[in-house]
Amino acid sequence: MQTIRRVADLRTAIAAYRADGDDIALVPTMGALHAGHMALVAEAKLAAKRVVVSIFVNPKQFGANEDLSRYPRKEMADSRILAEAGVDVLWMPGVDEMYPDGFATNISVSGVSDGLDGAARPGHFDGVATVVAKLFNQVRPDTALFGEKDFQQLAVVRRMVADLDFGIDVRGVPTQRDDDGLALSSRNAYLVAEDRAKAVALPRALGVAATTIEKGGDAGEALATARDTLTAAGFTVDYVELVDAETLGVSASDRARRLLAAARIGGTRLIDNVPVNEQG
Repeated sequence: MQTIRRVADLRTAIAAYRADGDDIALVPTMGALHAGHMALVAEAKLAAKRVVVSIFVNPKQFGANEDLSRYPRKEMADSRILAEAGVDVLWMPGVDEMYPDGFATNISVSGVSDGLDGAARPGHFDGVATVVAKLFNQVRPDTALFGEKDFQQLAVVRRMVADLDFGIDVRGVPTQRDDDGLALSSRNAYLVAEDRAKAVALPRALGVAATTIEKGGDAGEALATARDTLTAAGFTVDYVELVDAETLGVSASDRARRLLAAARIGGTRLIDNVPVNEQG
């Protein structure tokens, strides 16, 4: 595995792969890798001859009072895991390489980024779209893999790719979960034992709500019950919403729908989502 930190060196490596006729898959990450990330890597290896994994803790997607300074960083462990998995390139630029002096461009994707986490974390998805666009231009992949756990992020990236004609196949990979159902996340490392035990209420509440809606129950009541359940479990709820799976707008029963939630337990903010399917 090549570990590359400069754009010029990355382009040399990519050019060599292209000269050999190899296709390329990209897995963008912020590091602190877990089984969820490695599921993306496994899918990337099936999608292309060469796999590039990026690790970059992107300051532009963190708000002023968010966890940039304490976000877990495990460079050596991550590098070892990726090498053992057969990754071809670990792209690990520094902040100065990604955002050099004078950097002044911002990408904003309206619509899909407006509500949910877009409302709870102003500017977050501008930061996501900007860094992902840069990664796409740096690596020039044929395919890019993103986890469905960050479902709104996936929708934002897909909209940007379509609008800006990137010509990249953006694939979502199903959420990976612990045995008790909690979605795998680098931020789970923040959870103390007591909060980790309570955190399972999030996927369970979503599962109950989804089942209720699928069986024809009132969606508003199901969402309210999920919020009440999470509050009783010790969460502070940001949102629990049923949305159109493509636009993330108001859902219609004849289209694919998604139930999304964000809530805080202790000092940790967790997000999760599940599909809502029609019965019959």
